[in-house]
Amino acid sequence: MRRLVWNERGRHRAARNADRVVALEERLGLRIEPGVQRAALRHQRLVDMLNVGYAVGNLTVSAGWLIVLHRRGSPAFVRERRAAVAAYLGALPVFLAFPTAPPRRRDDQVDTLLDRGIDLEHQTLVKLYNPIAAMPSHHVAFAVVTGFGMARFARSPLMRTVGTVYPAAVAAVVVATGNHYTLDVIAGAALGALARIATR
Repeated sequence: MRRLVWNERGRHRAARNADRVVALEERLGLRIEPGVQRAALRHQRLVDMLNVGYAVGNLTVSAGWLIVLHRRGSPAFVRERRAAVAAYLGALPVFLAFPTAPPRRRDDQVDTLLDRGIDLEHQTLVKLYNPIAAMPSHHVAFAVVTGFGMARFARSPLMRTVGTVYPAAVAAVVVATGNHYTLDVIAGAALGALARIATR
């Protein structure tokens, strides 16, 4: 998908689509991203933790949860793996049809990772992911798949509690770091829930 849309025309479409998302959020009263980010930016250590959470935390937790299930021979592993794959694949047609630039590209928001010297659009990093795939949020979709799975199948009460709050925590991270809009979060959560239902 990245190869198909990461070009001059695709980036132009992504900027226009981002404007459409913002306009819809404003009509619906959902435009909270700049305020959330301003609040986070008052605490630089918090922003550093959020950056780490965005860059590596989500992948580590989601993959780690599947590894835990596999290593303990849990019958839930196959279902959880299928749900993760369904969430991943379910977003790809949207990324192609509706490429969307993230909030960090807008004048009223900050690229918190770039402020720390990490350019998510560097030519090397762009080979690893699609920079104009904000809608829906894959991070939140995976968090819903993983969090619901942990809440149901984790052995310890603490881990079940972590699973319960995990999707909301990821939603806060992606908004505060300027990587997703509120509507991206809602769409990502819906995608994750649908992926779990479809693989039940």
